[in-house]
Amino acid sequence: MAINCGIVGLPNVGKSTIFSALTSAPAEAANYPFCTINPNVGIVDVPDNRLAYLTNAFNPKKTIAATVEFVDIAGLVKGASKGEGLGNQFLSHIREVGVIAQVVRCFENPDIIHVNNTVNPASDIETINIELALADLETLDKRSERASRASKVQGKDAQKEADLVLGAIAKIRPLLQEGKPARSAPLSDEEKAAIYDCHLITMKPQMYVCNVDEEGMKNGNAHIETVKAIAAGEGADVVVICGKFESELADLESQEEKLAFLEEIGLTESGLTSLARAAYHLLGLRTFFTAGEDECRAWTIRAGDTAPKAAGVIHTDFEKGFIKAEVYSYDDFVKYGSEQKIREAGRYRQEGKEYQVADGDIIFFKFNV
Repeated sequence: MAINCGIVGLPNVGKSTIFSALTSAPAEAANYPFCTINPNVGIVDVPDNRLAYLTNAFNPKKTIAATVEFVDIAGLVKGASKGEGLGNQFLSHIREVGVIAQVVRCFENPDIIHVNNTVNPASDIETINIELALADLETLDKRSERASRASKVQGKDAQKEADLVLGAIAKIRPLLQEGKPARSAPLSDEEKAAIYDCHLITMKPQMYVCNVDEEGMKNGNAHIETVKAIAAGEGADVVVICGKFESELADLESQEEKLAFLEEIGLTESGLTSLARAAYHLLGLRTFFTAGEDECRAWTIRAGDTAPKAAGVIHTDFEKGFIKAEVYSYDDFVKYGSEQKIREAGRYRQEGKEYQVADGDIIFFKFNV
């Protein structure tokens, strides 16, 4: 299961620069709006110190990390929902991602053009959020027309479904009209399922990425605090990234060099690690591991997934023929040092079909097809 994260924002706020640094994949970046028209896509490994520890302990033939897919989507402008700046094309790209990372310019530099000629994070965020809300309003209007027709001419089941759709729309529309996201509407699970086919952009979880200069990375600034205040009101996460630092970090080859670089500038982790963690949090994802001499691997599941569901991430046959899961935790592996000692301590467990896999579980599945 790969995380699909769309990087959005106004033109020239540093989206492509951050994308290139995070994925080490060249994206067109220039000092003028709309230099990115088609979305750039990069799939990268998710840094996880636990996987590195297991690799060092088992010395496997190969190590496979969880992955995250970043999609660098061209800049949106005021009027994008009506087609301004090729907005309709860009909005369609956003509908295809699972998480939205809205990049906000949080640094002053007269040599780098701002589309509105002034650095104002609150105004930038409002512009993007309003355009996304307007795009969703148009989608809801079309869906409402279909539901209204269905409620009049279809059978009882179809009428019930249509009523659910119309009820959900009635809760969402006033919020969108105020520029607020659909995800803030108090919908029941049934209502969420009923409007799922709308693929509303503002229903997707969103985080804010503050793009800062070196000074802002080390000491913060008022722009960052503005973004954090807005995010707090929405219950959204904030990640602070310096594109320049990330680019320099990406150029380093060894992990030792990267750790030394981070320590030198006073950071404990890269922007990629922070961004991946935030994406995991937003989507409610968890990581479990399989470990041995052949392979150490990180697998991504959703919080609450049972052992058979997790087994199915590896292969559908594992889920179909699931018998049991032999489980121990990563923390216990660090504490006791080996599977044998974990067994001796009574911490090696056998779990059945109802077991909900925990983050950091190390699992061996038994199945029969």
